Amino acid sequence: MPAQAPSPQVSNLLDGSWDRRLSRGLVAPDSSFDLHGHSLASAHAMLDRALERSIGRGDRVLLLVTGRAPRPDAERPFARGAIRAAVPDWLAASRHADRIAAVRGAHPRHGGAGALYVILRRPTVRGR
Repeated sequence: MPAQAPSPQVSNLLDGSWDRRLSRGLVAPDSSFDLHGHSLASAHAMLDRALERSIGRGDRVLLLVTGRAPRPDAERPFARGAIRAAVPDWLAASRHADRIAAVRGAHPRHGGAGALYVILRRPTVRGR
């Protein structure tokens, strides 16, 4: 079962059925963006653009490929996993933070430990 990604300041508004479907790999992401292999600065900028495009299209589930965190026995743990470690803070501080319902670890078929699901809130309908 994928682990829940830490997400300070990002709301966690999913009900149990969402979590069950995500953990079983039953939710198909509406879009995906690959950040691994980028510098921290370029990954941060790409994440902002990815959120903007996904929100603009009305996507609900964004698959964010970050790369895997370093193994505990890695010689240079600081050389890997920097983007994945930074993503929760980037999301919490994002201009789009109010549109993010939750962040979860991805199912193995969608990248497992090297990816995250960003679940976006439904757009609010004005004038009702």
